[in-house]
Amino acid sequence: MVYIPPNGELRGGSWAVLDHKINPQYMELYADEESRGGVLEAEGMVEIKFRKKDQLKLMHRLDAKLRELRAKLDTGTLSADEKKAVEKQLHQREEALLPMYHTVAASFADLHDRAGRMMEVGCIQDILKWKTSRSFLYWRLRRLLLENAAKNRIKAVSERLSYGEIGSMLRRWFTEDQGSVNGYLWDDNKAVTNWFLGQEKQEKDTGKSLLATNIATIKKSQIMQNISDMITGNPDVAFDAIMTIGQALTTSQRTEAAQVLTSIGSIPT
Repeated sequence: MVYIPPNGELRGGSWAVLDHKINPQYMELYADEESRGGVLEAEGMVEIKFRKKDQLKLMHRLDAKLRELRAKLDTGTLSADEKKAVEKQLHQREEALLPMYHTVAASFADLHDRAGRMMEVGCIQDILKWKTSRSFLYWRLRRLLLENAAKNRIKAVSERLSYGEIGSMLRRWFTEDQGSVNGYLWDDNKAVTNWFLGQEKQEKDTGKSLLATNIATIKKSQIMQNISDMITGNPDVAFDAIMTIGQALTTSQRTEAAQVLTSIGSIPT
């Protein structure tokens, strides 16, 4: 977790090293309201994207005084001394305007480095305030540790599921447990942390919890899918597989299995 503090700047190679896109599963980037971030500083961006010649071109288009002086030069009726005097005025006007145009350009470039813009283009996860940043990061870290532990438990029983799918499942279970009205609390790190802690305590005290029950269901489904895939890929071992499984069943389970097999055989195809 990376936090850019007030008046802090993340630039150049440091940005490339800390960009959360390197490993979005385990890296998050946050910025204070008064922080800056970008490969180049505002002044450097102006030097590359809006050089002096570009500023001069813009001021000749916008400034009435420069347009007037340029019009005089373009008439072609001025004497050599008059032309020289007008060119001097033109140059003086350009030099007077350049600092203002450069300042405006640098301020505009700086807007692209602020937290709001970084958030808009997806460079950071959230904008934080210095007063509440410590509390936010504390609960965020605790939530991520517990959430990743739950994800790893699910991944261990079903490798086919992606982390994105597992995250969606956890959110659905949280909403089902808390109620759809409180589903918005999934975005509250403290609430989610307390939920995971409650699940851990419930499982420790009673051996059961919503999280543990759902993980067991996923494990069961995965085992059934593995058996089905094995038999589908090797139909010649289907009967042997049934016999092997039958040996591991209790008497009552064998009786129930025989009834199920009989009923399947009586279903018309």
